[in-house]
Amino acid sequence: MKKIEELILYRGREDELLTKLAELMNELEKSEERETLKNRYFACMQELLEIGESHGFAGNLWHCYLTYLLVYHENAYSKACEIRGSVEGGINQIALHDFQIFMGLFATNFHEIEEKLQIFVYPMIADYGNASDDRKIFNRRIRDRICTLSVKLAQTETPEEFKKEMEQFYREFGVGKFGLHKAFRIQHTEEGAKIIPITNIAHVYLDDLVGYEIPKQKLIDNTEAFVNGKRANNCLLFGDAGTGKSSSIKGILNRYYDRGLRIIEVYKHQFQDLNDIIAQIKNRNYKFIIYMDDLSFEEFEIEYKYLKAVIEGGLEKKPDNILIYATSNRRHLIKESFADKEGRRADMHSSDTVQEKLSLVYRFGVSIFFCAPNKKEFQNIVKVLAEKYQVTLPEEELLQKANQWELSHGGLSGRTAQQFIDHLLGKPE
Repeated sequence: MKKIEELILYRGREDELLTKLAELMNELEKSEERETLKNRYFACMQELLEIGESHGFAGNLWHCYLTYLLVYHENAYSKACEIRGSVEGGINQIALHDFQIFMGLFATNFHEIEEKLQIFVYPMIADYGNASDDRKIFNRRIRDRICTLSVKLAQTETPEEFKKEMEQFYREFGVGKFGLHKAFRIQHTEEGAKIIPITNIAHVYLDDLVGYEIPKQKLIDNTEAFVNGKRANNCLLFGDAGTGKSSSIKGILNRYYDRGLRIIEVYKHQFQDLNDIIAQIKNRNYKFIIYMDDLSFEEFEIEYKYLKAVIEGGLEKKPDNILIYATSNRRHLIKESFADKEGRRADMHSSDTVQEKLSLVYRFGVSIFFCAPNKKEFQNIVKVLAEKYQVTLPEEELLQKANQWELSHGGLSGRTAQQFIDHLLGKPE
């Protein structure tokens, strides 16, 4: 096995299994204690199998694992390729040096190792079939990308060919967590905000949202401009509960993910981390929507001041690859009272108080209203969903039951219609 300690760009914590195998093989050349080494080898193969299963890899698990290290490793070279494809300068020679080592890793002679240990494991690892497409780490699409690349890399004959394949992958699909995942959440740590991939997201599409064609088109038009590198606005989706505001944003993500759109979900108690988050993503080759669901503030909450400064008003210009999309049941986001307008408080300039509370919503360039459906629209939503999920009740009975359901389950809304259909689907045959 090539000396992995000689890697320059592709050093990192992800190669623990690599280190264990390298140490084992070095000891195998020097030691006659086969039984201990055999146990360690089995432990490595178990770890490789666990990685293959958790990530959904198939085929040669060793090659898939090495490819995973390459596509997930964010370094000066891989991030440069993500932005520009092939790059110029001395970094190319360093990349070729590392790729030469990886080619040696791909060509590792496990048959010779197992012959010395008198075991027979690798043939099963080299041609592994996975039982299911459902994995916690990657979805099927990402898994297929990695498995396909692993086959191509194993077939390369020179470091230059290897480098070309990697550059193409980085340019088309990106690198690291932002390249391989759609959505993210924030975790606050002592070192600052950490962006964590969300691996189990809802597969919602805009066509799944029945009706609301005008609001959806406004959202599509703004997002289309954004992903095309044109000027676009921050969006506020407001209106009645259960009308599809959050589902629309999830649908936007699924529509534009292939064109480099990513979403980071942020809650209002995390607004203090916004500047840190923006600093981590502003120079990446993706378009980011910072998504704030069910956004509203009570009078005593001041977190909105962080948001105001980030959206517009700070000295540093908001990066062109970042927009903020928020949903709310409130048009003006911050709770208002009659006292604000009538000047019944000690504040002598009551109009200033009103303007302070309205100033946040004014910083969203596009506001999109989602209203509750009327009875006829609600019934149409029910019929469309019933057809989609193959509910076989006669239409008259279906609508009668739907009307009864909405009276005691939240009123007329798309969410209520979906819950009603879920109720029917969950009933015993």
